[in-house]
Amino acid sequence: MRRKEVNERSPLRVLEQSIRGGLGPGNIGVIVARHGLGKMAFLVGVGMDNLMRGRKVLHVSLDYPVDKIVAYYDEIFADLAREKELSDVWRVRTDMERNRCIHSYPDGKFSAARLRDALTFYKDHTDFVPSAILIDHYDFEAATADDLEAVREIATQLEGEIWMSAHTSREAKIDDQGIPEPVSHVKDSIDVILRMAHDGEHVQISLLKDHNNPKVSELNLALDPTTLLLVKE
Repeated sequence: MRRKEVNERSPLRVLEQSIRGGLGPGNIGVIVARHGLGKMAFLVGVGMDNLMRGRKVLHVSLDYPVDKIVAYYDEIFADLAREKELSDVWRVRTDMERNRCIHSYPDGKFSAARLRDALTFYKDHTDFVPSAILIDHYDFEAATADDLEAVREIATQLEGEIWMSAHTSREAKIDDQGIPEPVSHVKDSIDVILRMAHDGEHVQISLLKDHNNPKVSELNLALDPTTLLLVKE
């Protein structure tokens, strides 16, 4: 199967249909889940999807070192290539690595200003301007609306999308939209919110917020806990 065919059949096309065209440039999306359910796999899946479409991706890690994030991408790409019988694997992999940049903050101290500085460095020294930014392990508990609006400004200037992950717990408070803390207190600053939960077979992904649409569509996506690939049931 060729790269274009793999991409056209990606379960993320279902996600785009459910949220009426996708996250969209200048917007922020958040995947919320308890520990160990696959938030990182989801972000890497989003990154892979963009890379397969020839887009540049910046993956920002606030917890793991660069080599561990690279290993995530390598593992998921190997699973994808094997499962979809991807043709011209090495050329596809080379193209994807050329369009991907991984930036790590091992001290976990993240701010929009630090991200902006990193983006300026990459643009000035490597001519790298991403159309998608992935931020894992963002500290939503300490986040304010102003913090997220500063991140949104970056997305707007890049005309790109930003996906982030948030850790929740079984005891977390849930608002009337079904959005759990630590995200619900800043939900007005987020455009799309997804939640992951295990149903005994798959990690189900449900849609909690769809931009400003009052009626949220049902979403039929699942994460295979064995391969860590997004799959369509």
